[in-house]
Amino acid sequence: MTLTFSAAVLRSYESPFTVEDVALHEGPAEGEILVRIAGCGMCRTDLAVRRSAGRSPLPAVLGHEGAGVVAATGGPDTGLRVGDHVVLSFDSCGRCRSCLGAAPAYCDSFAALNLFGGRPEHAARFTDAAGRALAPRWFGQSSFAEYALVPARNAVRVDPALPLALLGPLGCGFLTGAGAVLNTFGIGPGDTLAVLGAGAVGLAAVMAATAAGARTVAVDRHPARLALAERFQALPLSAATADLPGRLRQLTDGGPQFALDTTASAPLINDALRALRPTGRLALAARLHTALPLEPGTLDRGRTLSHLCEGDAVPALLIPRLTALWQAGRFPFDQLIRTYPLSAVNDAERDCEAGHVVKPVLLPPGNDPFPAAPATPPVQREPT
Repeated sequence: MTLTFSAAVLRSYESPFTVEDVALHEGPAEGEILVRIAGCGMCRTDLAVRRSAGRSPLPAVLGHEGAGVVAATGGPDTGLRVGDHVVLSFDSCGRCRSCLGAAPAYCDSFAALNLFGGRPEHAARFTDAAGRALAPRWFGQSSFAEYALVPARNAVRVDPALPLALLGPLGCGFLTGAGAVLNTFGIGPGDTLAVLGAGAVGLAAVMAATAAGARTVAVDRHPARLALAERFQALPLSAATADLPGRLRQLTDGGPQFALDTTASAPLINDALRALRPTGRLALAARLHTALPLEPGTLDRGRTLSHLCEGDAVPALLIPRLTALWQAGRFPFDQLIRTYPLSAVNDAERDCEAGHVVKPVLLPPGNDPFPAAPATPPVQREPT
């Protein structure tokens, strides 16, 4: 079989995406499923490919926050059936010590499978319309497209009554923020949390902390993002506040027990560490690109600093939990989404980089846009 469909292809690290026909020359192999994509979130990890120094192979179809309907399966052992609604998440091997220990985000093969090459088997089956090879699937998906061929391990079945086109970000960005709160920290009623950076990951953390009954302070440079955090019941705090650690301690009765950084800003990380109460924990969700100088005393009195990946989540457990919270009105992630047709992928990237939107979601041809929250006012971002 050969299936031809539309996809957004990134052909060079500097060029815009081109929406073009691509071809899949084989159906799903054993353990795989073919998914008709209903919508795919755009994540900053997708856009970071442009700064990957050649490590992420091109040309490629990016996209790793897909959701859609199973169109075909590679046999009965996938555990899924044609017509199932699924959210797609990151790839993992399922065999290493981390995967067997319910920590797939720390899979021994995570970087190879998701960032730097994908699964090598059957790689030649994915080409452009002229028959030229495209890079193996990104994050096990390559879901900036009408269809994605996915390891069944990556797919989580969801209630068909849910707004499928909007669910994809639950597979990565929203999973990371909420997972930090619910998994990494295990936050409960009365706990205190500081969230540094009110983007998609940070605001998902705010929502999850509110749902868990915690008191949260959101720190950001931009008033529009702080207004969003306040809508979700966080206390807003400007990153430009004089004596930021002292103000954080005032707002959290002596210092937060937990802090989540999504900014990779060394000054903010040090401020958060100084604000933490004894034995407090700071987790970094953003990847550091330079050395992190820690100021004297920031790790005193039992404070800890660590990096987390994908919210320490088992997607098949956390995604249903998040959709149940949404159905109960306690995790309103849809208010962060603005939809774009796949043909407007470059507009979505521009708006994301400019801060016009928290979470763009691309809709392939034939999908009707879903209602979404209005775009947030633009913010000026510092160069990265």
